Formats: sequence, C-alpha cells, structure tokens
Amino acid sequence: MQGFKSLLGDAISNATANLRNQQSPNQSRPEGHNNPSAANMNQGGGYPGTYPPLGQGYPQQGPGCPQQGPGYPQQGPGYPQQGPGYPQQGPGYPQQGPGYPQQGPGYPQQGPGYPTGNIGFAFPNQPNDARCPPQPGFAPTQEMGYPRHTGSPRSQPQPPYQPYQPQSGCGMPHHSVQSNTSTYPSYQMPMNPKPGASSMSYGRASVTPAANFSANADAEALRKAMKGFGCDKNKLIAVLCARSNAQRQEIARSFKTLYGKDLISDLKSELHGDFEDLIIALMQPPAVYDAQQLRKAMQGLGTKESVLIELMCSRTNAQIVELKTTYRQLYGKELEGDLDGETSGCFKRLLVSLSAAGRDESFHTDPLKANQDARALYRAGEQRLGTDESCFNAILAAQNYMQLRMVFAEYEKVIGHPIEKAIEAEFSGDIRDGLMAVIQCVRNKPAFFAQALYNSMKGLGTRDNDLIRICVTRAEVDMADIRDEFHRMFNTSLEAMIKGDCSGSYKDGIIALVRGN
Repeated sequence: MQGFKSLLGDAISNATANLRNQQSPNQSRPEGHNNPSAANMNQGGGYPGTYPPLGQGYPQQGPGCPQQGPGYPQQGPGYPQQGPGYPQQGPGYPQQGPGYPQQGPGYPQQGPGYPTGNIGFAFPNQPNDARCPPQPGFAPTQEMGYPRHTGSPRSQPQPPYQPYQPQSGCGMPHHSVQSNTSTYPSYQMPMNPKPGASSMSYGRASVTPAANFSANADAEALRKAMKGFGCDKNKLIAVLCARSNAQRQEIARSFKTLYGKDLISDLKSELHGDFEDLIIALMQPPAVYDAQQLRKAMQGLGTKESVLIELMCSRTNAQIVELKTTYRQLYGKELEGDLDGETSGCFKRLLVSLSAAGRDESFHTDPLKANQDARALYRAGEQRLGTDESCFNAILAAQNYMQLRMVFAEYEKVIGHPIEKAIEAEFSGDIRDGLMAVIQCVRNKPAFFAQALYNSMKGLGTRDNDLIRICVTRAEVDMADIRDEFHRMFNTSLEAMIKGDCSGSYKDGIIALVRGN
C-alpha cells in the first residue's frame, strides 16, 4: 500500500513538472506568435479566450488538440448569434419603402405647374385634357367647314386683353398710348370654346335649320308655287329663305324623286333677274357657290380682286380645303394654279399662302412672341427703307386670330399707332387691300362684312352680286352679328338700307335672309 502511494506521488510529481515545462516556452514567445488563443480571439468568439484550469484533461490529450475540441462547440452557438442579425436588416427595408411614397406626391405638384406657363391664354377655363395647347404650325383643324345641319354657336363676351409689357431697347420707339379699340373694334370670342373648335368660326347665324322639317312637304309646296301661270314668289321665299342649305339639298332630292324633274332647272325657267340669282345661289351647296364665284371673278378680261380677297381671307381652313376639291371637280383645274396665273407679285403670294389652308386655328396665345412679332413687323416696314413683305405675309397668313389680335395690340403699344397705318403707308394696290382685309377679319369679321355690304349699296346703283353673295354665304354663319355691327357702324339698320336700294321679290328675299327664321 505504501509502495502504491509512492508510485502515485511520483507520477503526479512528474506530470506537474512536465506541465510546468510546457508552460514556460509559451510564456517566452511573443504575444500572438503561434498562439491560437491570441491569433483567434477576435474571430467571432469561436476559440476560447484562455486555457482551461489545470487538471481538467489537457495533460492526457496532449497540447493543442484539447483546445480545438471544445472550440467547435463554441462556434456552433456562434452562428445563432449571427442569425438574429438578419432580422435586424429585414426591418430596414420597410423603412426605405415608405420613402418612395414621399417622392410620389411630388408629381401632382409638378402637374399644376403647366397652366402657369400658359399665361397668354385668352380663355381661363380650359378643359382638363387640354393643358398643352395646340401650337402654331400644326395641321389645321378640319371640323369647321361649310355649314351643315346646325347653327353657329352664340358668341359670349371675352375678357379684355392685357398688353404684354415689353422691355425697352432694341432700337424700337416706346409709347405709352393705349389701343384705340373704338376705331378698330374687336369681335368678342366665346369664353369657353368647344374642344377642337376653330378660332375663326364663331358667330350668330340668322338662318338656322327649320324645326319639324319635311323635305317632301316643302317639295310639294314649291311644285304648287311654280305650277300653272306665273309663280308664287312669296311661297318660294317662305320655303327656301327659311331653310338651311342642307335642308334645301334634301328638298331638291325629294323634288326629283317625287316629280322626276330638277328643281334648279324649274326655278330658272320660272324666275329672272336678281331674284333668280338669289334663289339659285341659295340652292347651290356652299363650296360649289364659292367655287363659282371665284371662277367668275377670274374669267374674262381683268380680275375682280375684291371677290378673291373676300373669299380667301374669310374662309376657314376646312372650307378652303373643300373649296379647292370642289373647284377641281367643277373645272378640272387647281384653284392655286388659277390664282397664280390671274394675279402677280406680293398679292399673288398672299393668296397662295391663304389657299394653302395652313393657318393655326387654335386659341393659343403667347404674349412674348406677340411682342417679338410686333417689333419684327416694324423692322420689316416702317423702320427700313422699302418693305419686306414676306415678314407681313408669314405672320398674317399663318397665326391664329387670337394671337394676331395680341400682335396688333403690341404693335400699337410699342410703335404708337395701329398697324393699319403702317399697311397704308408701306403697301399699295391689291396687296394693301388684301392685307387690310386679313387684319379686318382678324379684328372683327362681322364688321368686315358689314363694311362690304355698305359698299355694295352706297352711291348710285347696287352691286347686286356682292350683296347676294354676302347675304347667302353669311346667313348661316354670322349674319346676326353683321346686322348688329352694321347698325353700330353706320347708325342705320341693314334692313332699312336694303329697302332703299332693292325692290320687289328680290328685296323681300334679301330681307328674309337678314331677319332670319
């Protein structure tokens, strides 16, 4: 028993000595040199930070290996500590997600900014789908052609135009005078134009489509009026002067269907003189009648430029397109070619420009551009020796009526007198008359026709063809406005002047168109 204790004590002493010998070299090495503990302390906690206490199995397992055995179990629990880290990143995405909705509301704030850029619009109540107005130079609108089955919309007052305040300089005279609106009245456009409407087409018609219309009944009434000896002209007036042109075309078709005869031929055989010209003009489709009037003005010796000016300056793009097609069908020639052959110089170029049917017919206005164009017109005319007619042609034949009115107002504000004075001074002959007609139609088209009607009846005799043409072509467009302008301009009624210049059934027919139905 004592021998066993002696052996056990020697073994313990030897083990203790060996352990001390193993620890002494490690303590002499530099910190971290070949020391797993020092080298791996900062690697996520997978290795133990210190050696275990003495007497816990290290002497039996040998150096190094016991340290790796317990190390792996500590790495196993280390991964769960990293696992919870992902949930902390996961909630981070929802915090970024709400950031996009904060950018989303920014777009509506940019949307309302567009109307502020269109400060030149004459109509403040624009439809929501028309924030970007049509720009000048775009394809012309085709919906406002010759009158069909409906009357023209009533015009409403337009807010007064506020001239653009230009900056001084550019060598231009600056005057503080106000526009003389009493001398050159401006026709008032509707406050709320319909989408796609033309700025050239508004007015109050005197003749509108008849209610309870029956083409067969009217055809029968006309047949009775022309049957037998003589003709009941009052009946013709009561029917034809109280129907729209489209309804008259239906009556003509019904007349041929019912009686196998052409209504126009029967009317020509029964009528004569100015009354015949009036009734036949009423029976022609508008584009056909315009084409006939243009052809008549260019036939024979000389050309009646006033007719060319009236028709080409006052028609809409759609009407001009239809007119050119009809002219080609009737005469086998191009209208533009005949205008080119019958006129010359600047006047020819103006008519060709108008016949292109390329005028902007929108309601878009740009005050800054109006001021620039007014100055360009001054430089092309009054400021220089000679005249650059191409500048006048390019502006007056292409821009919409609302924009041109703004240009005229800017011209008078900057230069000190109306643009009409510049036209009178810089041009002469037909080109002067043509440009003046364009300006008058832009300012106030009913006043332009009121003046033309007055000219047809003033002095000795009557220019019956002009009187008939204007009354027939404007009855379904703006005759009510023309009638009012005539009274304002000449202090007498249009009806009274017609009664003083015309007579008989011819007078009654003209007055019926002026009064309307």
